[in-house]
Amino acid sequence: MLIKSKNIVKFILTLHLCIMSYYLYTHPYYNADIEAYMGLVYKARYPDMKIEDIHKKVYDELKRKKPETGQVNVGRQEDAAGDNSYYHILSENPKAYEEELQFFSVKPFYNFINSLFFRIGFEASAATFLITIISYILTLILIFIFLLNVLKNHYLSLLFTVALSLFKPLLDTSRHATPDGLSTFLLLLTFYYAVMKRNLFAAAISGMLCILTRPEYFIFYSFLMALLFLFRKDFGFRSREIAFTFIYFALTFGLIQYFNRIPWPVLFMNQFTQVQIYPISAPDPFSFHDYLSCIKGKLLIEFNSSYFPLLLIFIVMILDHKALMKRSRYSLAYAGLYAAIYITVILRFFMFPTLVNRMMVGFYLLIILSLIAYQHKKRKIMEKTA
Repeated sequence: MLIKSKNIVKFILTLHLCIMSYYLYTHPYYNADIEAYMGLVYKARYPDMKIEDIHKKVYDELKRKKPETGQVNVGRQEDAAGDNSYYHILSENPKAYEEELQFFSVKPFYNFINSLFFRIGFEASAATFLITIISYILTLILIFIFLLNVLKNHYLSLLFTVALSLFKPLLDTSRHATPDGLSTFLLLLTFYYAVMKRNLFAAAISGMLCILTRPEYFIFYSFLMALLFLFRKDFGFRSREIAFTFIYFALTFGLIQYFNRIPWPVLFMNQFTQVQIYPISAPDPFSFHDYLSCIKGKLLIEFNSSYFPLLLIFIVMILDHKALMKRSRYSLAYAGLYAAIYITVILRFFMFPTLVNRMMVGFYLLIILSLIAYQHKKRKIMEKTA
């Protein structure tokens, strides 16, 4: 009977994933970053191709699929001066487009996978979407495995997985040609190997790939290693293992920064104050006054439009305050995890003041899954002591 139940659940989950994959593949969202990732795909495949030819191929394909590509956006308020016309200028000026590509070259693992799909024979635009859809599937499979390990119930794990598959930030992320879907999967995979499987080697590999996909995740991984060091006896880790894992993360992040041609002040000023046509050739000087004005103007709006305040309410409600007061190591470990996530988000905000949900979905899922695990464990403890 148990084997039959497992097969039914696997069939339903497989069918659901096939339906969702088809929907995502047929309903992509051609976001503004896609033209840069397509250009990097061409540069990887044809390193000697002139930028004018790459530019023409990219925009010919995009305009065929989205005719309004490159038009001036007059229907929205500008976040930074000039950003409504910036992408129109890129579509008309190959030299400006060439410099734009350098903003996106700091995600080598994502770009590498895109280039593989392009070499196989997919169009450049499709090549940038495929890994996002595959990451969506792998993320849901990993969520199901995680929940099954925690809940020990196939149908309940399936129910939670299907519900999370319809989570709006995850669906939105999976329609964009960005590295956020891949980094979400790798983040959850790192957590799964480190916390559930107690395998720091596998966690180090997935973590390094995550940093190579989105370098800013190094901040969270630093806090995660500190947390594992504090609770190393509970997880059965040795200090040496944790130290080497952190060194791997640091070296990966350092390698990206070594080859990164765009310093943070240039990136910040171009993104949040005044968009420049040649941000690398003639960047505006960094203005601390403009930086503070941007942070103050976005702080409340960004946090209130994210899911972090709502999830914080659930964290406060579910965490066992009596256990925390008694310094229960189990509860302290979870509290430390949530503190690491929120401190990371705050630090990231001060570096890059936006909390777009597709960039935060990995943290959302990490909080949700860990709260389910904590609540289930707390109920088991209460049943034993009753």
